Amino acid sequence: MHLGFFTMPIHPLNKDWRQCLREDQDAFVLADELGFTEGYAGEHVTDLAENVTSCVMFLASLAGRIKNMRLGTGTVNLPNCHPAHVAGQIAMLDHLLDGKLIFGISPGGLLSDAEIFGNLDRDRNAMFLEAIDMVLALWSQQAPYNLKGNFWNISTERTLVTEIGQGTVSKPLQRPHPPIVVTAVAPFSKGLSAAAARGWDPISANFLMPKWVATHRKSYEDGCAQGGRPADLGNWRVAKSIFVAEDLETARAYALGPDSPYLHYYKSLVTKLKRNGRSNLFKDDPDMSDDDVTLEYVMNRLVIWGTPEKVADDLLAFRDQVGPFGTLVYAGHDWADIGLARRSKVLMAEQVLPQINAAIGIAKAAE
Repeated sequence: MHLGFFTMPIHPLNKDWRQCLREDQDAFVLADELGFTEGYAGEHVTDLAENVTSCVMFLASLAGRIKNMRLGTGTVNLPNCHPAHVAGQIAMLDHLLDGKLIFGISPGGLLSDAEIFGNLDRDRNAMFLEAIDMVLALWSQQAPYNLKGNFWNISTERTLVTEIGQGTVSKPLQRPHPPIVVTAVAPFSKGLSAAAARGWDPISANFLMPKWVATHRKSYEDGCAQGGRPADLGNWRVAKSIFVAEDLETARAYALGPDSPYLHYYKSLVTKLKRNGRSNLFKDDPDMSDDDVTLEYVMNRLVIWGTPEKVADDLLAFRDQVGPFGTLVYAGHDWADIGLARRSKVLMAEQVLPQINAAIGIAKAAE
């Protein structure tokens, strides 16, 4: 198992934005130093707590600071952007990162973003599919293009000047394009299957109950079969909220206490998803009442915390429940206590992961 990092950080509203961004950058640098293999940043334009407004700009700020880890957009919310803008920006970012970009895409889940971009009442899934098809076409075709869709039309037929480069969209360093990943947030995800059929790989969200994460394995395998490619579960990434400390009391207080950044994170998510009619993501039983989806209920099921030994045992139990996957994606949270937050990642990389991989190795040898 490899370690990845993903953050759509939910910071306190009164925290200086400059400090938020510096700490978020430092979290990626630390992950790289600890041997994490990939790191993703989310984006939202209309959320003062989730205050990375452009994952492309944020990742560009890390160019030169990250030495080994691949960086991924987590995600570009395609209905909110013009496909030509996305194609140009992602191509440039792939060059800035020396061909180590992962292109994470989605229809976007924050309804206030959809509203401000005029998409709240539009078919955002259809927009998403048209947008990615146009982005890929711009990278594979030659100018002047002639792309016509239901939401966008793209051409430079009237302004192409080939000899000076005008009218041509730049292409990424990785050909034909950077690896594409999609976030999977729904049980029995048909979108995941459709993505896998196209050669894309999934990241299962850290705010989905484990029994629903387990359904993503079959969705992925079915999609790979539809696309005529082998289903390599090593390409399945699963995100999880984790906190590790040397002693249980410190771990419990930081993960579950009244001032916990994990509590702050899930309070925000539970509020949003309940209001958006998506509380089902937090339910073990679809017939549960929304009133029973309490913050305590969610925290007890979605946050893994403790000493390195306890966290390793809990993560192995989680893996037994959902099935084998290739990369455990450590979810980022606000650094309420910088020392404890950094130490958690160190312990995760240096103590927890080796215990997990040793246990997996022993289990494989016994098969």
